[in-house]
Amino acid sequence: MAQALVEAGVEIISTGGTAAMLSEAGISCTEVAAITGAAEMMDGRVKTLHPMIHGGILARRDNPAHLQAMTEHDITPISLVIVNLYPFEKALKNADADHEMLIENIDIGGPAMIRAAAKNHDFVAVVTDPGDYPRIISELQQEGGISVATRRRLATTAFAHTAHYDSTIAEWMRQTAVSAGEIEPITPQLGFSGRRLATLRYGENPHQKAGLYQ
Repeated sequence: MAQALVEAGVEIISTGGTAAMLSEAGISCTEVAAITGAAEMMDGRVKTLHPMIHGGILARRDNPAHLQAMTEHDITPISLVIVNLYPFEKALKNADADHEMLIENIDIGGPAMIRAAAKNHDFVAVVTDPGDYPRIISELQQEGGISVATRRRLATTAFAHTAHYDSTIAEWMRQTAVSAGEIEPITPQLGFSGRRLATLRYGENPHQKAGLYQ
């Protein structure tokens, strides 16, 4: 994906770990710290939560006030956001994972960038599923950009992705609190999320659509 972006003339901005991997692969990129002017801190907890990043993602390109703010603060627009969240769900399945490990696998900056990009999908494409990489590459190569329809579809996927991510964390925290006797088993609010495993021939009735979710 990164190689295709470089070939399309895209300037890549990346955080430390991914930047190092790209560098080892011979792919040029700019570290986020060079954009924000602030080094990563607190064991990587704080790196992308900065106006230079979120201003570049959230600015409407058709709003004169937004454009003026970008000029005044020397903010460069960001048109494509690709995020792979910390693998909380994978960590949760690890029998050796303790409370501290699970806490550190709760991504903060990633969901913030995903939601910002999805909100501003009129101008920004957000990619959260590697399965979408081929389509993005194809559009960049054939059209020179990412279509409005694709950006809207990607934004829909992105919000569903962060909703699933948050609901998984919320359920883990709920179960932990119930086990510790800190809250009642029946709570005032529950979140549900699932991934489709199969599309069924019909729903409760033959004219309806249905899917099997886990």
